[in-house]
Amino acid sequence: MTAVTDLGFATYARLAELPLRVDGYSTERREFDVSSGFLRVTTTVVLRGGGFEGRGEDVTYAAEDHDGFPMDLPLAGDWTLDAFSRLIGGLDLFPAGPPQQEFFRLYRRWAFESAALDLALRQRGQSLGAALGRPYRPVRFVLSTRLDVRPWLKVDPGLEFKLDPTPDWDVALAERVAASGRVRVLDFKAFYEGSVVENPPDAAQYAMVAKAFPDAVLEDPALEGPARAALDGREGRFSFDAPIHSWTDVEEIVVRVFGSHGAALRHLNIKPSRFGSIAALFYCVERALAAGMELYGGGQFELGVGRDQIEALASLFYADGPNDVAPREYHGEATAGVPRSPLQPLEQDAGFGFAFRR
Repeated sequence: MTAVTDLGFATYARLAELPLRVDGYSTERREFDVSSGFLRVTTTVVLRGGGFEGRGEDVTYAAEDHDGFPMDLPLAGDWTLDAFSRLIGGLDLFPAGPPQQEFFRLYRRWAFESAALDLALRQRGQSLGAALGRPYRPVRFVLSTRLDVRPWLKVDPGLEFKLDPTPDWDVALAERVAASGRVRVLDFKAFYEGSVVENPPDAAQYAMVAKAFPDAVLEDPALEGPARAALDGREGRFSFDAPIHSWTDVEEIVVRVFGSHGAALRHLNIKPSRFGSIAALFYCVERALAAGMELYGGGQFELGVGRDQIEALASLFYADGPNDVAPREYHGEATAGVPRSPLQPLEQDAGFGFAFRR
């Protein structure tokens, strides 16, 4: 196995040898009725050891895949964080049958690994920032939505947005939304084939919204066909999310976008659960920052501790990006009194969490 100090794993190397005691684990299921067609279900893994608990959230989207959650995995023992990661990486975390999507295996692995990191830090009496030697910074966030932004702008005129252009958008709608001056990212969702948010590439729509929002980041555009051609010359605004599960994926995307002439992406969405392992996450973050990319955090409609954890990572590594990590209060309808951007960090307790001034 490659040593964690090789290949630029400097961040992970600060965590890999953290001692970890696991006595057992349990789970907590959460549900949120998003709409008549979508019941959001997540499962929180609660690792116990030495009188402490560590938590991580499985954000697998298929509700039925949370049934039959494995409860007899051989996790008890004394480990290092890296040894525990290698253990989890070798286990079948869907013993009741394969998940609906293979990448859901990464989401579940992340739940166990983030719980282990949380537990190891609590057992050590350290926050993640203290363990990494990095300060927590105020977190700028955007609200990701497909709904009318006007109710939210009444609550907070300064709120920024990440929007999904849908087939019902026309020039008038795009120009009206653009006039708000609050849209930072447009997510084309070209890589979600077969999902409820699938958005088939449309050249006319791509050209129309790219023109209406000349400064917005263009996330997950199609990489071929007429829709891709409609964005020629705008590659510097591209960002990617759904196809990114490792730094290797980033390198492959760069070649597909720019060919082999050495250009690089300027933007990248980091969704920790997509990476599965803590090592893969931090390796990608390190390489992307070294390449000069503007990173921003992505959310997975976390219902529990997973939201706090993506806010913590944003605070430590890419606080100024258009982070799709709005607090859980933004999951519902526009409501007065929600926390405002940027989130101001408080003194952090031990563990993998994020406390901010409300």
